[in-house]
Amino acid sequence: MKEPTVPPEFARILSSITKKRARTVIEHILAHGSITTEDLKSKYGYDHPPRAARDVREEGIPLETFRVKNSEGRSIAAYRFGDLTKIRRDRVGGRRTFSKEFKESLAKISTGRCYICLEEYEDRYLQIDHRVPYEVAGDAIPSKRDPNEYMLLCGSCNRAKSWSCEHCLNWTRIRSQQNCKFCYWATPESYKHIAMEQIRRLDVVWKGEEVEVYEKFKLQARNAKTEIPVYVKSLIRKAIQNFGKG
Repeated sequence: MKEPTVPPEFARILSSITKKRARTVIEHILAHGSITTEDLKSKYGYDHPPRAARDVREEGIPLETFRVKNSEGRSIAAYRFGDLTKIRRDRVGGRRTFSKEFKESLAKISTGRCYICLEEYEDRYLQIDHRVPYEVAGDAIPSKRDPNEYMLLCGSCNRAKSWSCEHCLNWTRIRSQQNCKFCYWATPESYKHIAMEQIRRLDVVWKGEEVEVYEKFKLQARNAKTEIPVYVKSLIRKAIQNFGKG
């Protein structure tokens, strides 16, 4: 593929980006015109190629995703520069860091719990997350951050949110902050959709002594020859039907 022609002004912006994964993607595109998920995995060792592309986008650089054939003839994703006039200069330099004091303020709000699964974790296991994804809304300067626009998530819930957001139509095309604000991943206590779909979700975690209860529950589901989520729904359905009959 023909190498992209980059105006000097944008070349200077691209050269100012120094974070390793984003730099790798940018330099490869400048040299070859595009980069594939196969390139990112086999040549550079990135096991999650979309994350590397996301790093570039988080720096404010627009990337287009398209499909190509890999070395085995299978369809895979590839990335190239999008409309360079849409570079987000306010994002060049990437995400801003969070202070210890800011995280402590969020911990007080959540009482040390993950905002999604509501389980309590040690501080080191909780991660600061934007309610509306950085990719959609960007980030405020530290002195103007509103704690209500952020939350603490455990690693598991943060990964689940990232996967869901990255596959959401609002993330890939629409980019409406309002859509995000009514999503489960932003306001699990009062949401209207999950990634633009009419879905309702319940995250339940068993810890400590509760694990023994879970194992018994798992055995019951197995004896009923059904998967645990299906078994949970059947019990809830029965509970609702029997509510008030006693």
